[in-house]
Amino acid sequence: MAPTGGDKPYRVYRGGRVKGKVPSLDRERSPGSSGHDGRIGLGRLRRGKRDDGAPPRGTARRTGGPKKRRYGRWVLTAIGVFVLLVIIWSIAAFFSFRSGVAAANKRLPKAAKRALAHQSGLLLTHSTNILLLGTDHSKARSRSADHHADSVMLLHTDPDHHRMVYLSIMRDLRVEIPGYGTQKINAAYQFGGPALAIKTVEAATGLPVNHVVLVNFTEFKDLIDKLGGVTINIPKPILSNKFDCPFDAQKCASWKGWRFGKGSHHLDGRKALIYSRIRENQLDPRDTDATRIVRQQQVIQAITSKLSSPWSFVKMPFIGGDLMKPTATDLSAGQLIQLGWVKFRAGTPWRCRLGGTSDGSGYIVRDEEALRVIAVLKNKSAPQPPLPGSLFGSGCVSGKAKL
Repeated sequence: MAPTGGDKPYRVYRGGRVKGKVPSLDRERSPGSSGHDGRIGLGRLRRGKRDDGAPPRGTARRTGGPKKRRYGRWVLTAIGVFVLLVIIWSIAAFFSFRSGVAAANKRLPKAAKRALAHQSGLLLTHSTNILLLGTDHSKARSRSADHHADSVMLLHTDPDHHRMVYLSIMRDLRVEIPGYGTQKINAAYQFGGPALAIKTVEAATGLPVNHVVLVNFTEFKDLIDKLGGVTINIPKPILSNKFDCPFDAQKCASWKGWRFGKGSHHLDGRKALIYSRIRENQLDPRDTDATRIVRQQQVIQAITSKLSSPWSFVKMPFIGGDLMKPTATDLSAGQLIQLGWVKFRAGTPWRCRLGGTSDGSGYIVRDEEALRVIAVLKNKSAPQPPLPGSLFGSGCVSGKAKL
């Protein structure tokens, strides 16, 4: 007979009875209970779960593997997409650049190509000499027929020793021009164009000229503007002589010239062109035509630095065809890329000058140091600076040293 009142002395389960008190309906259920009679949820166990959230006994606990694998797949996918975009962008930039180089190849006179010495092997592995001829034809009537080379520079590369040398030749240097006798070296371009200039430089230096690049400084203005300007570090204040006055005749009468302060300046195309044209500095009488060549080199190097910037790479598919507009050359797109790599490997280049002393009649006569400078380009001598106190002397410097 079952006792009356109070809790029953046993519990009833499907599998039999177990001794102990049976909880009443008004007693709070324990957090782990899942049914009215205290039975464990069999359905949850069948689904592989327990009421306390832990996995069933005998089952290994997982530690977030799928999430980590999913995150890794997203990272790999993003990297792959980025690399693919870079490849596509690089191909588009190369084709745009190649079209500009092809146009520059067509602008070079055929006579100049025939005058060049044959280049053996790749620029990546073989030394080469590249003649850079800078022209700056003024539109003024007094100078409309003047087609002298404003700057004459020989670029020598030596991939075996990771060295690059810029040889600036003073444009008033007295040389023998084939068929025209003794003249200033920049007159060769006036007499016979780039072909005669190539032969004259070879005769004056004893070095073969393998390639040539003609640079029109006037057209650099548009290129610099498309690059967003260039940054030039001006070492001292400048007040130029009067040229290319931007005002009317009345105001130009009292205008003193172009002014540039000392320090870093961000110049647009127009101001960069003016800076490269300055021949005289009223604030420093020691400035000469040699100083003007240094300014032109500053502008060219600033353009080169801007072209190698990441933002220029982003814009390359759109401006690649315009990069070569100021030039005419025999170099192919592939050779120019090789030259860029050689320049990168070479690091800071050597800057040399082939000059001498003034004879008082407008000519510069070569000094003894000129032979040593040429020997540097032949890898037969170590670079040496110009003699102290020499305004136009031959010599070589590197880094920030003043030539």
